[in-house]
Amino acid sequence: MEREQIDAFFNLHASWRTALENEFNKPYIEPLIRFVEEERRGKAPVYPSRENVFTALNTTPFDEVRVVILGQDPYHGPGQAHGLCFSVQKGVPFPPSLLNIFKEMRQDIGAPMPTHGFLESWAKQGVLLLNTTLTVSESAPLSHFGKGWELFTDAIIHALAEKKDNLIFVLWGKNAQDKCAFIHKKNSLGKSHTLIKAPHPSPLSAHRGFFGSRPFSTVNTILSSQQQPLIDWRVI
Repeated sequence: MEREQIDAFFNLHASWRTALENEFNKPYIEPLIRFVEEERRGKAPVYPSRENVFTALNTTPFDEVRVVILGQDPYHGPGQAHGLCFSVQKGVPFPPSLLNIFKEMRQDIGAPMPTHGFLESWAKQGVLLLNTTLTVSESAPLSHFGKGWELFTDAIIHALAEKKDNLIFVLWGKNAQDKCAFIHKKNSLGKSHTLIKAPHPSPLSAHRGFFGSRPFSTVNTILSSQQQPLIDWRVI
């Protein structure tokens, strides 16, 4: 596969191309591209659309990342996924996990219940809203799991942990926590990060400790201690 084809598939902001420059020559990249392109030629739609696969990285450049929130794979219903984890575009009903996130936000910081679920304003403030798997087939959750996306998003997290300092990782659920298990408060390169852990906001687990975990105020308390601007979590 020509490098031009790889670059065309990974339509990334220049800062991420630099941060991930060693990743595009790895053996899993070409099979991943072929798999996703073959799925797009199939009967079932693939989400998000081709131009939105890397929305998280292109909305939050590498140099601007301050907080990382990890999701699992994109929403698999029509019109839902658009490249930011947990987010849906304006006019799309809240999926259950997103509704629970908003309930906790209202309880935590007193923010009004949003009228839409488009989280771009978070991403533009340095909150990387990254899914573990970046594509999915309609009505088939985890259908693109194990095809290479996890290796690519591992590389993203490793690059952040190794090249940046004082990041806050918000890890909801076991999958997100396991994916970041290698991150310690201070790593061998002297980089220091904070991990905020809680159960996943899905209806199956939100009452097991997600509600009451206060992630939004906790993030801002940490940012304040670092003399960084706070995140305006309101979705307006």
